[in-house]
Amino acid sequence: MRVIILGGDGYLGWPTAMHFAARGHDVVVVDNYLRRLIARQTSSEALMPNPNLQKRAELFEAISGHKIRVEIADCTDYRFMQRLFEEFRPEAVVHYAEQPSAPYSMIGYDEAHQTLNNNLNATFNVIWAVLEHAPDCHIIKLGTMGEYGAPNVDIPEGWIEIEHRGRKGTFLFPRQAGSLYHTTKVLDTDLLWFYVRTFGLRVTDLMQGPVYGLSTPESDLDERLLPNFHYDDIFGTLVNRFLVQAVAGVPLTVYGKGGQVRGYLNLNDTLQCVDLAMNNPVDRGELRVLNQFTETFSVNELADRMVRVGRQLGLDVQAKSIPNPRKEPEEHYYNPDHSGLLELGLEPHYMTDEVLAEMLEQVRKYKDLIDVDMIMPRVVWNEASKEESGVV
Repeated sequence: MRVIILGGDGYLGWPTAMHFAARGHDVVVVDNYLRRLIARQTSSEALMPNPNLQKRAELFEAISGHKIRVEIADCTDYRFMQRLFEEFRPEAVVHYAEQPSAPYSMIGYDEAHQTLNNNLNATFNVIWAVLEHAPDCHIIKLGTMGEYGAPNVDIPEGWIEIEHRGRKGTFLFPRQAGSLYHTTKVLDTDLLWFYVRTFGLRVTDLMQGPVYGLSTPESDLDERLLPNFHYDDIFGTLVNRFLVQAVAGVPLTVYGKGGQVRGYLNLNDTLQCVDLAMNNPVDRGELRVLNQFTETFSVNELADRMVRVGRQLGLDVQAKSIPNPRKEPEEHYYNPDHSGLLELGLEPHYMTDEVLAEMLEQVRKYKDLIDVDMIMPRVVWNEASKEESGVV
């Protein structure tokens, strides 16, 4: 298939590009290095150095024989998107091209504006490029489980049937995001649904939980092909942060009571999920929502497991509760459905002790590159925690 991957330099985008190219697809990746720029601006660089996207693609082709075409460009530039879609005529587009950090979106006006402008305009341009130049193209959009929040009811896969005053209807499940970043994802879903029902687009919206992991079969070919692995408070996901903290001997940062529950998945399962979505496209005029995670854990459960496995490897791992920089419930009900991808054929990689130990050993190789100044929260939007934490 002809596939465009937007945000192809990212933690998920680059492994996805290699995964698809290795399976014979004709792949174009697009990125404007926004994530790299923001990481430098906030002193949040990745753990290991990553070559630029063009060099990564050249290296991957030299090793594997599979070509990835690279376009360094901005997805908010519609003239570029128009030219690319008109020329390439994609059969699928995987849309990762968004500012991916909740903390970054909450720093201040400029960061909030950049998040809003980049994320919504990129999605809007994808929609119109497909409408005008590839109307049968399947849009695979990376959403987030964070769109749902933590409601006191079970969370379905996107849609809920409501009965009111004797009549029934099916609607998108109500969203209640906890950051501006997550709110842009909610608005993405609304935009996509409008154009699906109005113009008959075909869209799969993947509500993904936090991802963990360092490597994939393709990146194992050469460490220079590894994804950009962040462990800081702004770009690092929880498990990845804990892995580095455990290796560095810094107490695991448990935010508040630690009862926050989320659905997690291995990086390799992200590749499986996107692959399954692409190879099982929806009909025109359909918005399919799939909750993309394999198992749920609370922060405390993850911290306990990291402490136990780390100590088995001889690491001095401890956990410490700190004031929660985020405004979120710290104890809550959480029971989301996630059968759709399993029915399509997902074979999950579960977070066993062996998997944790392997990831800790992988991080250990880069111990000397860890900057402990990146670890503690530097962005706070929970007013109750500001005075206690001393962070403004």
